Amino acid sequence: MKHYLFPDEQITSTYAIDFEGYYKKGYRGLIFDIDNTLVPHGHPADKRAVKLFRRLGELGFQWVFLSNNKELRVKTFQEKVGGKYIFKAGKPKPGNYKKAMEWMGTDASTTLFVGDQIFTDVMGANLAGIQTILVEPIDPKEEIQIILKRYPEKLVLFFYRYYRKKLGRRQ
Repeated sequence: MKHYLFPDEQITSTYAIDFEGYYKKGYRGLIFDIDNTLVPHGHPADKRAVKLFRRLGELGFQWVFLSNNKELRVKTFQEKVGGKYIFKAGKPKPGNYKKAMEWMGTDASTTLFVGDQIFTDVMGANLAGIQTILVEPIDPKEEIQIILKRYPEKLVLFFYRYYRKKLGRRQ
């Protein structure tokens, strides 16, 4: 049984994910956190993000941005790259993860979540039964409430890596 704080996969960057491979495996819906997952906290969609979402659209993916941030922040990002969004999402509560899947017409077996935080992003997606990818934060400059969460995250990741190694899996 999977621990609700453990991601299914950990990757250095959203931009290093093999989305083509996931599409071949049957995934059709993507749920993304924005800040420090796609761009540094508070930054607009950059050329790299625009290029990524163009490619994802060409592959046939749908996506929803799920953020605990205010609407202006999320809407401004979404307007440059398309998709839909849910602001003030209440992560890690699983309700809005499920709402995002409804909007995309997907279910937990065909949806992938990408985020940079364990106690909001990964936990919520796991509670909703969604495959999770934890990425490293893009920028170390973060708000104090996030910085404080990074310390217990390090402990969780220590045990995550320990159990993966114990089970003979790659990181």
